[in-house]
Amino acid sequence: MPVRRLPLTAGALCAGLAVAAPPALAEGALHFYNWSDYIAEDTIPNFEEKTGIDVTYDVFDSNEVLEAKLLAGSTGYDLVVPTGIFMERQVKAGIFQPLDKEKIPNLSNLNPQLMEYLATLDPGNEHAAIYMWGTTGMGMNVDMVTERLGADAPLDSLEILFKPEYLEKLSDCGVHILDAPTELLPIALNYLGLDPNSDDRADFQKVEDLLMPIRPYVTKFHSSEYINALANGDICFAIGWSGDVLQAADRAAEADNGVTVDYVIPSEGTLMWFDTLVIPADAPNPDAAHQMINHLLEPEVTASISNYVAYANANDAAKPYMDPDILNDPRIYPSDEVMARLFPDRASSQAVDRMRTRLWNKFKTGI
Repeated sequence: MPVRRLPLTAGALCAGLAVAAPPALAEGALHFYNWSDYIAEDTIPNFEEKTGIDVTYDVFDSNEVLEAKLLAGSTGYDLVVPTGIFMERQVKAGIFQPLDKEKIPNLSNLNPQLMEYLATLDPGNEHAAIYMWGTTGMGMNVDMVTERLGADAPLDSLEILFKPEYLEKLSDCGVHILDAPTELLPIALNYLGLDPNSDDRADFQKVEDLLMPIRPYVTKFHSSEYINALANGDICFAIGWSGDVLQAADRAAEADNGVTVDYVIPSEGTLMWFDTLVIPADAPNPDAAHQMINHLLEPEVTASISNYVAYANANDAAKPYMDPDILNDPRIYPSDEVMARLFPDRASSQAVDRMRTRLWNKFKTGI
């Protein structure tokens, strides 16, 4: 696999700068707001050359950051990439405009079954197309973890995270967890044998009882820093997104620094999610956004992005152009047996959101 880097082309900014201020508007320009480390190096330049449209490409590293900007309004962005459950409630809030599907002929390339799932979040697939999809699991420095836990430790199990006797032994080499309660709490519920979409207060109390004993051993909550931290050997364990951990593995291999990183889908099952392409209702240049969506869904373009970022795509027509190492990697495209243990993300009620927020804040602060 090729080494993967955060693209610096087409006006890409660091996440902090992307959050600081809305982009300046320009005629014939497209303002694209996407996750960090989530596009191939040539995707934007090729689009600019093909269309003559100048692209400003900014990045974020959490759905909460994106949602805050969208709810504030007047972002100046033409195309954004929320995860499915956030997109669902944002559609209900009228934040996005319907897609003009005649302008996106490449929508026909998307897998019907996956789009049918997406329709449960976006009825009729009126507002969103699938960009990439993946799972949330465990990233580990294999040598450091094995050295501390022993070869007989259940390295395919979330016991490594949720049992203090294991996580305590990893605390000296660094543990990062996604700052993403909408993912980690359903994973914890599922681990406990409960409904990952539970709205039962008693179930959330069980999750709190599970999480609080491990809090002393978590080094940091962050949704992007773990990539380089794993690659550089600065941490030994992370709960992260599939492609991010595999990017860390590639960076470590490219650096030849003696670090071996692996991604593990937990044996208990975990969350699968979809990131989507949507156009804000107040987008300054929706025509350019439609052109970009169609470009991203070109089979060769989709394949090049998946090959670069190590995330699965929903574009059936892209398969002939994909790196076999990506297409045949069960960590990226799980087997049917593993897929049966995955559960999709679902939007939750305001009451559940409040319970999640309270619990997550208590977990992060440790009090």
